[in-house]
Amino acid sequence: MLAAPILGIETSCDETAAAVVTEDLGVVSSVVESSIALHVRFGGVVPELAGRAQVDSIAPVLERALGDAGLDPHRPGVRAVAVTKGPGLVGSLLVGVSAAKALALAWGVPLVGVNHLEGHLVAAHLEHACLELPIVTLLVSGGHTMLVLERTPRSFELLGATIDDAVGEAYDKVARYLGLGYPGGPAIDAMSTSGDPAAIRFPRPLRDVGLDVSLSGLKTAVVRAIDKAPYTSAADVAASFQAAVVDVLVAKCERAVELTGARTLALGGGVAANSRLRAAIIELSTHLGIRAALPSLPYCTDNAAMIAAAGFHLLDRGLASPLSMSADPSLRLAAA
Repeated sequence: MLAAPILGIETSCDETAAAVVTEDLGVVSSVVESSIALHVRFGGVVPELAGRAQVDSIAPVLERALGDAGLDPHRPGVRAVAVTKGPGLVGSLLVGVSAAKALALAWGVPLVGVNHLEGHLVAAHLEHACLELPIVTLLVSGGHTMLVLERTPRSFELLGATIDDAVGEAYDKVARYLGLGYPGGPAIDAMSTSGDPAAIRFPRPLRDVGLDVSLSGLKTAVVRAIDKAPYTSAADVAASFQAAVVDVLVAKCERAVELTGARTLALGGGVAANSRLRAAIIELSTHLGIRAALPSLPYCTDNAAMIAAAGFHLLDRGLASPLSMSADPSLRLAAA
């Protein structure tokens, strides 16, 4: 018989999320409430607005997640409460951490603090059973770009990372310059479908060097191209920029797989929803003869199911957290 499920809570940025996940990583319920509409006119997430929205939404989101799972909010019978403790916006993190502490204390169950990045690294496991190790995961989001090796279960080794802009950050900046608004990633991805990816040959910084990523030079090249030829098709610029980004990321993934002997190539993070990147990773995996593990779109962006999934492994290793645990907005990915 499976053990009791875990309740996961995620509030690291502009989403308020709660989920109930079973020991075999079956998602019983998953609720996400986004405040992105509040931030669009500012061109990015405003921390104070995000935190205020989460204060308002945390209770209804928790109630819906428990209700959808058929659990009594007073006696839910969960094994533990897992919550994102960092990294992220400190005000937002505190909303989730405070709620998780209160529930763990009221229900008499363990509290498990989870690194948000580890959540994204296990997201692929939610829908892909028995992934063959070692696994190389490309974690790409608005704030992070990294290649991570999972050689043994939930033991992570950082192989490479951005030395300047994260992928999502670069997308947002280029989209802003093209007048596409915020968030930039989905806008550029959508516009690229009607553009020519070979129209402009943008540079591929560090494409053939090591495993670290650099995108600031590419971003600058896009700006200069637009300034030089302002009437160039925005769709061609978007498609050419995206082609350059994906080309670099795929080259890094291929090198990482070859260096580590990985048997699975996975994606994680919000930019993992990008259509061209997903197609390229599948193509690369087929070429290398390994398995591709891509989370479905709801599990690419911030969600609580991935936090609950990561919580199970921590709990099984005896790594429950004290009720004195605090949020850590600068939390780093530590090798386990």
